[in-house]
Amino acid sequence: MSSLKELCAGLPLDHLPENRGRDASLPHAPVWAPKLTADDKKVALRNALRYFTPKFHKTLAPEFLSELQQYGHIYMYRFCPKIKIRAYPIWEYPCVLQQAAAIMHMIMNNLDPRVAQFPQELVTYGGNGQVFSNWAQFWLVMKFLSEMTEEQTLVMNSGHPLGLFPSHRDAPRVVISNGMVIPNYSSREQYERMFALGVTMYGQMTAGSYCYIGPQGIVHGTLLTLLNAGRKYLSLEKLQGKVFVTSGLGGMSGAQAKAAVIAGCVGIIAEVDEAPLLKRFQQGWLMEITRDLDDCVRCIRYPHQSCILLKRGATRATCLARRKRPTREAKTAGLPVSIGYHGNVVDLWERLAHEMEKTGEMLVDFGSDQTSCHNPYKGGYYPVQLGFQECLRVMHGDPSRFRRLVDESLQRQVEAINKLAAHGLFFWDYGNGFLLQAQRAGAKVEKETGNKKEFRYPSYVQHIMGDIFSLGFGPFRWICTSGCPSDLDTTDKIATDVLKNILKEGVSEPVRKQYQDNLHWIQEAKNHNLVVGSQARILYAEQRGRVALAEAFNKAVADEAIKAPIVISRDHHDVGGTDSPFRETSNIYDGSAFCADMAVQNVIGDAFRGATWVALHNGGGVGWGEAVNGGFGLVLDGSLEAGARARNMLYWDVVHGLCRRSWSGSEQAKAIVSQEAASRRGLVVQLPHRADESLLTSLVED
Repeated sequence: MSSLKELCAGLPLDHLPENRGRDASLPHAPVWAPKLTADDKKVALRNALRYFTPKFHKTLAPEFLSELQQYGHIYMYRFCPKIKIRAYPIWEYPCVLQQAAAIMHMIMNNLDPRVAQFPQELVTYGGNGQVFSNWAQFWLVMKFLSEMTEEQTLVMNSGHPLGLFPSHRDAPRVVISNGMVIPNYSSREQYERMFALGVTMYGQMTAGSYCYIGPQGIVHGTLLTLLNAGRKYLSLEKLQGKVFVTSGLGGMSGAQAKAAVIAGCVGIIAEVDEAPLLKRFQQGWLMEITRDLDDCVRCIRYPHQSCILLKRGATRATCLARRKRPTREAKTAGLPVSIGYHGNVVDLWERLAHEMEKTGEMLVDFGSDQTSCHNPYKGGYYPVQLGFQECLRVMHGDPSRFRRLVDESLQRQVEAINKLAAHGLFFWDYGNGFLLQAQRAGAKVEKETGNKKEFRYPSYVQHIMGDIFSLGFGPFRWICTSGCPSDLDTTDKIATDVLKNILKEGVSEPVRKQYQDNLHWIQEAKNHNLVVGSQARILYAEQRGRVALAEAFNKAVADEAIKAPIVISRDHHDVGGTDSPFRETSNIYDGSAFCADMAVQNVIGDAFRGATWVALHNGGGVGWGEAVNGGFGLVLDGSLEAGARARNMLYWDVVHGLCRRSWSGSEQAKAIVSQEAASRRGLVVQLPHRADESLLTSLVED
């Protein structure tokens, strides 16, 4: 096992480490099948070999060509480090600068096998959301960070560290861009070729910006979505006994089981790949597992009894023997439970539709989908017609057939959902590109009176969370770089006090509801064992809450109530960080939903207002070429300067997005922006004037 000191020494240029190949005990990314010419292969090899001195090229060239032909990309498995990759305490990294050590802490967490979806392919989540494009880049970045001073900035181009450049102490320490391609060439086919060449990569949202905190990051957002969907569409404040059906238990989607239980639901989550299913079960995020649709139906009808399937310390036979047959009323009286169905979600939806047609009984109240439909033909979605292993073979060996099967499967899934929706199911798109891909596949998801970006089912942002974004609320995160659970406990207590004080001072009714949800969340967070990897936490807050939290954390570091600096960040999925017409900006109706000025301006503004690092990505959530998003990380080291940076940057990060939403027509955002402009010195905002709709209608229709 190598040491952190060795890791920070950079690429070994005097010898080659042993080539241990791929670790069979780890899950691996789907094989890519880019259409490469002989010249393309030469370019890919040339690009990979430029990291190494010529004396190693004869050894590495055939090795890299083999990776390219076998896996569709050169990952450089030989250089996968021997050290156990995890978020080590900040003081263990041999760095000149504490801020740089904090960034290392975040990178190592993103690649921790407990956290990362495909660690050896440097994929954190989403099937292809990478931290780096290859392992040479990892080694170089660690070396650059270890040497960095406060007069330098590291520039990252799609995983590649361009180098350290002279700057100044108030500049970002790292500036990241991922997948930024000239618009006319931002197609998936072009992406696959450029990814194979090693010149671009997909960073998702928080993978390539080093800010991922494990599935906890989306548990909270999923919980809020469930709660607000219940309020808005089911007229319920509590969801006890309601049945939620969905799919996906990977890096992000793995949060659904935990969120369903916290919300009080019966959650049935389908997953075709046994590896993530068992991973979530072993982590305690999933309570039970079955491979039988009959069991799923029984579990929905009798959720407060053991369904039993697979539980720790019990065989299937003994569990089945214990099961009782309660009355139908048990469904509404049942305790929260999360059940993983090891199978294809299409089979599950079709079975539920069959039960409804046969018995007249609706077994599901609401549902969604969190497969990686932003990448449906490359492992993001598996067609129901094939088993999982066969899917992998066909996807690589016969991609055109695989594409046809995916399209047919999406059609079948939507057909079953449509049948259930006609009898009361509330279904929504979770921003993963499901409805968009289903539409492209020919499924019946169109909305007769909608525009080109609206479907018959709502988007979770457009119709559920959009109003919350327009209040300024979004995913505020923090990471304790000491790695000490006691520090996280301290921050939970601080956050609880901050939220209580804000409620005591008085807020509007819509804001009060959101703060109450988040107060309940933070008070219960520890009880739900949400930490996977780094000692991190998340809650939703608007500009007032985020600034107050950051200041309180910074003071605690200064007072040594917390042992080491705190890193604050957010998911790019927020009020002002992302332009994504089918997700974050799907409730923008002035025609600018496809414009990306907000995300770009967000990063520029964060950069000169104090962020420790900033990131701008092509893609994120819904897929490469479908969105532009920006993010940041900020280190709170207890200094006065850190507090000032947090106040300045966090205010801009939120209010800039509110101003864009106000200008696009959101009355909620306009009201908040008007209040801010009246009370905040230096803020002068152009507010929109509303046109008379009857005047426009009379002119246009006449």
